[in-house]
Amino acid sequence: MARYFLSIACVLLAGFQALSAQAQLNVSTWQWPDTDFERTTVDLSEIRSGGPGKDGIPAVDDPSFIPVNDEDRLSPREPVIALEIGSTPRAYPIRYFMVHEIVNDVVDGRPVAVTFCPLCNSAMVFEATVQGRALEFGVTGNLRHSDMVMYDRQTESWWQQALGEGIVGQFAGVSLAQLPSWMESWEAFKTRNPAGLVLDAPRRNFNYGNNPYVNYDSSDRPFLYTGDLPPHGIDPLARVVRVGDRAWPLTRLSKVGRISEDGVILSYVGQQASALDTGDIRDGRAVGAIRVQDEQGRNLAHDVMFAFAFHAFWPDGTWRIN
Repeated sequence: MARYFLSIACVLLAGFQALSAQAQLNVSTWQWPDTDFERTTVDLSEIRSGGPGKDGIPAVDDPSFIPVNDEDRLSPREPVIALEIGSTPRAYPIRYFMVHEIVNDVVDGRPVAVTFCPLCNSAMVFEATVQGRALEFGVTGNLRHSDMVMYDRQTESWWQQALGEGIVGQFAGVSLAQLPSWMESWEAFKTRNPAGLVLDAPRRNFNYGNNPYVNYDSSDRPFLYTGDLPPHGIDPLARVVRVGDRAWPLTRLSKVGRISEDGVILSYVGQQASALDTGDIRDGRAVGAIRVQDEQGRNLAHDVMFAFAFHAFWPDGTWRIN
C-alpha cells in the first residue's frame, strides 16, 4: 500500500512540475506536444511570442541554386551570406531571409543550417548534424532577448539562434558547431566567385527585397527587448563583431581598417547595404563588410550582431572598445 501511494505521489509531482514549467512560459505550448519542457537551460519566462506561431515564418527546404552569372535580380550593394566550405562557393541573399530566416541546405553531402535573425542582425551558419543525427530546422515564432528561437523537426527541441545552443527539450545544453561565413555585398561575392552559386528565389512571383523593419538599425531600442543595455555608452543597435565571447565595435574597425588582437585579425574589406534601414533593401545605407581570420589566414566563425544582443547572451563577455 505504501508503494502504491508513493507511485501516485510521483505521478502527481511529475504532473505538477510539467504544469509549473509551462506556467513559466509566456507562449502557447499546444503546438509543441513533442517538446520536453522539463529539460531546459534557461528561464522559460524569458521566452515570448514574436507574433507568428510555429512555422509562421517558413524555413526553406531543398533550396535551389543558380550560377552567379545567371542572377540578375540582385543589386550590387545587396547583402548576402557567403559560405565557402564546399567545392563551389554559395551566396545566400539576405532578401530571402527577411521572409524565411532559415535555409536547410546540404553542401557536398554536409547538412548545414543557414540562419539570419533580423532583430539581432545575426547571420550564422551551423553544422546541422548533432550526435550523428542530421537535423532540419524551423522557426518557432518565439523570441528570447529579441533573438529567434529555432526548433529542430526531429525532436522539436528549441534552439537559441545567436548561441547555436539547445535551450529546451531533448537537446537542451547541446551546441551546434558554427561554420565560418560572412556577410558582404552581392558584387563582392560575385567578383570573387564568378563560378559560384547563388540561392534562387524560394517562391515564384513573390516580391522579395522588401524590409519590414524600416529604420530598425537606427532606432533607440530593440524590438520586444527588456534586458539590460550594453555598457561603455555603446548604442544598443550598433553593430559589433563577435568572435567567441569577445566583441569589437564596428565603428572602431572602420576607423583603422585592420585590427590584430588575441590571435584574431579583423579586416574592414568594403561596404554593403544595410538590410534593416530603408523599405527597399537595395537602397539601405552603407554599412561595413568585414572578414575575420586567424594569424594563418584561415577564416574564423564569427557574427556581426547588434550590441544589445552580445550583451544579452554574453553578459560577462569582453568588449574590445580600444
